[in-house]
Amino acid sequence: MNIHFDYIEDKVEFFEAVDLKALEAKINAQIEENKPLMLRVHHVGHQMHVDEKGKTFFTAVVHFKAK
Repeated sequence: MNIHFDYIEDKVEFFEAVDLKALEAKINAQIEENKPLMLRVHHVGHQMHVDEKGKTFFTAVVHFKAK
């Protein structure tokens, strides 16, 4: 019986929240979860959207890469 473990080199995750503080908290929590996998933040992209009622909505995409 052969057991083979794959090494994660790249990982892209998406986040959404109604305010920046909540978005930042979600991203920071995921950074801590990815540290044992030896993944660090490579790039962060983000956007803000205001709907027709004036409510803001924040999204982010975070690209993690192996150290």
